[in-house]
Amino acid sequence: MARQTSENPGRLQQIRTAYQMTKKVDTKIGLIIAGVGLAVFGVFLAIGFAIDHPIYLGILGFVVAVLAVAIVFGRRAERAAFGQMEGQPGAVAAVLGNIRRGWSANQTPVAVTRSQDAVYRAVGRPGIALIGEGNPNRVKPLLAAEKKKMSRVVGDIPVHDIMVGNGKDEIPLKKLQIHLMRLPRSITPAQVTETNDRLRALGDLLSKAPIPKGPMPKGARMPKGGQAR
Repeated sequence: MARQTSENPGRLQQIRTAYQMTKKVDTKIGLIIAGVGLAVFGVFLAIGFAIDHPIYLGILGFVVAVLAVAIVFGRRAERAAFGQMEGQPGAVAAVLGNIRRGWSANQTPVAVTRSQDAVYRAVGRPGIALIGEGNPNRVKPLLAAEKKKMSRVVGDIPVHDIMVGNGKDEIPLKKLQIHLMRLPRSITPAQVTETNDRLRALGDLLSKAPIPKGPMPKGARMPKGGQAR
């Protein structure tokens, strides 16, 4: 009993904190969730009076209204949180970490610059999504290079280039998850698994590639045959 009592205030505090943070970005959140709850409850109650079962439908309507409010609040709170992270390095990773079913995403970038521009990769029924984060002028070459590298192993699997941002032809961070979920499905679940395996093998191969020790002298060239004499 003591454990349950201590847990409940914690959950209520989490909900309160989430609401306060969301309200800073989404100022109409209170009116929206109240409207959703009253609308759902009102519909069920009206049906209850129409079929002469207002108490039964009223109780059911209350339960469904609470569920609807929770869903709407959760999604808007998530979008508000992503909106606050917009423009920060690693924001795309946070979105990919919360992506719903249908995508296999790696929160570690597959390419990155010293300025913390990054390219992330996700694989799903629509194919492969390469998601760029940072300065477009620096990210676009990364996207092109990653796409060329993958073309050796993925064949004709569709590849979607996505640039996160608020400029022309860019997807705002808070709409990234919705954008990914709305992409048309082009490959089968078996192809998704096969593509993931191929990309994982490609990553393992590149990570095991030999790296020269120490800096190369400026203007120096590797001798023919690959070994210095």
